This record gives sequence, C-alpha cells and structure tokens, in this order.
Amino acid sequence: MIRVSVMYPNKPGSHFDITYYCTKHIPMVRELVGPALLRVDVEEGISGATPDSPAAFLAVGHLSFESVDAFQKAFAPHAAQIRGDVPNYTNSPPSIQISNVKI
Repeated sequence: MIRVSVMYPNKPGSHFDITYYCTKHIPMVRELVGPALLRVDVEEGISGATPDSPAAFLAVGHLSFESVDAFQKAFAPHAAQIRGDVPNYTNSPPSIQISNVKI
C-alpha cells in the first residue's frame, strides 16, 4: 500500500478552512477517484513539539492506494478539477509526498 500525503505548510498569513476541506473537498476527491482510494485520514495541526509553538502544517491529508500506478490512474483524469478546488479552502501551496506504508 502507498500513502499520498498532502501537507499544507503553516506560514505567516496562511489560512485553512478545515470544515470545507472535510465536508466538500475530501468527498469530491472520494467521488472522483472512486474505489482506488482505500482510505483517507485528515489531520489538523494544533501545535509543534511544545504546546506553545505553532504547528508545522495547517493540515495534512493522507490518501491510501494499493500502488503508485493505482493512484496515478485514478487521480490523473481529475487532477485539474481537484487542484482547482484548493483556493476554496487554503492559500497555502501543499507539499506532496508518496510513501510506502510499512506498518
């Protein structure tokens, strides 16, 4: 299994609408990519290593797929629509990482 992590950096002036992300964006992604998407987890950053330090990321979305190929086949036809929705919930350009899930 692979995980696509979409991480939204917490920088001065950045904003993130977690409600929109969870109730509009993620359901849209689920519908568009279909059954290739095995699991979704969403994290909202609340702090850094100490309670009084800012979180490194405003939010992180984790999308699980069977393989990189399965992800690419499911995502590519809808990439423009999915990316086009980003300004509706944030002004923080995401960093994306694809990882093998080991445990």
